[in-house]
Parts: sequence; structure tokens; C-alpha cells
Amino acid sequence: MRIFSKLLPASKQKLVISSIGIVVLLAFASFILFQATQAEVVVAENGKDRTIDTHADTVEELLAEAGITIGEHDVISHDLSAAITDGMRIEYLAANEVVVSIDGNEEVYYTVAGTVEEFLNENELTVSEHDEVSQALDATIKDGLKLTISKAFEVTIQDGGEEVKAWSTGGSVADVLAANDITLAELDQVKPAKDEAVTKDTAISIVRIEKKTEEVTDTIAFKTETRTDSSMTKGQEKVLAAGVEGEVVKQYEVTYENGKEVKRELLEEEVIKESENRVVVVGTKQQNLVTLSSGSEPAGGKEFTMTASAFTAECSGCSGFTTTGINLNANPNMKVIAVDPSVIPLGTKVWVQGYGEAIAGDTGGHINGNRIDVHVPTKADAYQWGVRKVKVKIID
Repeated sequence: MRIFSKLLPASKQKLVISSIGIVVLLAFASFILFQATQAEVVVAENGKDRTIDTHADTVEELLAEAGITIGEHDVISHDLSAAITDGMRIEYLAANEVVVSIDGNEEVYYTVAGTVEEFLNENELTVSEHDEVSQALDATIKDGLKLTISKAFEVTIQDGGEEVKAWSTGGSVADVLAANDITLAELDQVKPAKDEAVTKDTAISIVRIEKKTEEVTDTIAFKTETRTDSSMTKGQEKVLAAGVEGEVVKQYEVTYENGKEVKRELLEEEVIKESENRVVVVGTKQQNLVTLSSGSEPAGGKEFTMTASAFTAECSGCSGFTTTGINLNANPNMKVIAVDPSVIPLGTKVWVQGYGEAIAGDTGGHINGNRIDVHVPTKADAYQWGVRKVKVKIID
């Protein structure tokens, strides 16, 4: 300044100082005016507010000034060409990339959604309660997020004969059973095998197998012991002992499949009561009986006129043995009549008109008085005989 004052006269010095003051004043005024004419704008970038004083005319110029580049999928609250106004608030959200894989099919999405659930709703991606999602529905979306969704499908399980519907997103048969709280006992069988992979077409079948030990008391049939007696007429039988059944306890291992018995295996048995034989005595004494033809009417002898019907050992409920022990089954052609013993004693030899000589060897409930039954070999013979009036003579 001193040098400057030496070079210029005093009047000129005053002029220079005045000019400098004016310039400074103008500069300061311009600065104040510049600041006063700026617009104050709030930019909310991904939820974070930033206040910017700007002379930009449009939103696009403001964002460029703030170093913000708008991507194709980003969201902004105003058109880029919108004019800037003081107090303006601009919302800007940068889109995040989300890679979604649904049952192995991968697709890339861009979103400004805040949570996984909002993202799924935004893109109409339906997820059921049975589906498996790799992220929680309230998880925050971040750029580059990988979201895996396994869609559930229904599987039919035949469990011990009862049908069960279950949901699965894959895995093994064992995984499906575990997810549905289905347990297998040691002997149970499952198809497909527990380590087989489950698909939409898989049908699971469980056979519930149970083995039980059971005790059963059975009877032991008695045997028939036959003895002979020469004092009894041949064909006669006499029961000396009726026979007693024995008892045996049998222990079985019984296998059940779905509640039904499929196998029974004898483990052991114990006789707790021995059987006793039935003892029958059979006569061997030969009787002097002869099969005779009708022959001619004998002379003499007591004579009766009687009503005669016919019978055969083939009748229902008949034992085949007469009252006197004659075995008519063994001797179908033997001529025997049934009589009322008070009229004709048993064992009496007689002649019957149209029948011949016979022996009075049987009785009958309806044979009373002058009534007899003649024995014939077959029912056809009995029908042919019918009922008739006959002459009967005692020939003894």
C-alpha cells in the first residue's frame, strides 16, 4: 500500500479504493442473491432423506447434480422432466435384483418391495402353507437375493388299509412319513422303500404287521376199539364204553397283516387230558336164517288175516338193525317181518301170502294187533308192495 500510495496522487488513490469497495460489495450481493434464489429440495433415496439446495430446473438435472443414476427398474415419485420447486420432496427407490427358483425353474425379478411377502404378492407368486420357501416371509429384500420355492403336491398313503392324504415338497418316502407323524413298527412293510424319492405320481403303501402268541385248547378224538363175542348173534353190536375225547393245548404264533390273520404256525402243544377209546362188541354167532322164496302155502298152522305194509333199511333215521339184532344192511334180501310180539312172538317162523317164509325179527311203533311190516331190499320195492290184506300162517 505504501508503494501504491507513492505511485499515485492522493486523489487517484481515493478513487481506486472506492472502486474496489464497489466490486466487493457487488460480489457479496451476487453471492447473497445466488443463495437466496436456490430451491431447497429433499431427496429420499431408499428411505434416507437428503436436503439439497439447487438451481436445477428439472428433476433429471437435480438427480444428475446429486450423482443419482436412475436404472430401468428403479422407482421415482416424479417425472424426470418435472420442474423443481422449493420445498419439493422426491422419493427414489433403487430396484433390487431377486433370483427366484420354483421347482428348479429359475427367473430373475427386479423389485422395490420391502419384504419377501410383499415381493410375492407384487408378482402374484402364490405360496401355500404346504410349500417350502427358502426365506421367511418377513425377511427384508436385498439386492441379489436368491429365493427358492418348492411347491407342495399331494401324496396318497395307504396306511394299514386306511387312506391318508399328505403333502410333500419332495425328498424320500421316510421324509414324507416323518413330516406327517407316521411311524413304522419293526415288522411293518412300506413300498416304495424308505430311501426312494417321492414324486407327484408316488403312491405309498404301508402294511402293518403284527405277530401274536395264542393258545388254543383242542379236542383229541377218541378211537373205536372193536371186539368180537361168539355168544352174540352175528350182526349184533354192543357198546361197552362210549369213548371220551381228550384235550390238547396248542400254542401258535399268529401273523396279522392290517388286522387280518395271514399265517398261523404251531410252536408247541401239550396234552392235558388223554382220550379214552370207544369199545364196541360185535357178535359172531351165525343164525340159522335162510332167504326163502314165496313158495306154496304150507299146510296146517295157526292162520291170521293181517294188514301188511313194507319197510326197508334205507329209510331216513333207520339204523339197519332189527330189534333182535339182525343187520339188514348186511343182509338186504333177508325176509324179516315186524310184528306185535303179543300176537306173533319174536323169532317165530311164518309164511306170508305173496311174500313167502320169513322170521318175526322186528317190531314197530305202528305195528299193533293184526298188523305186520315186511322187509324188502329197496324203497322202490316198498312202494310196489304198498299196503294189502294178506294171509299169515305160523309154521313153527
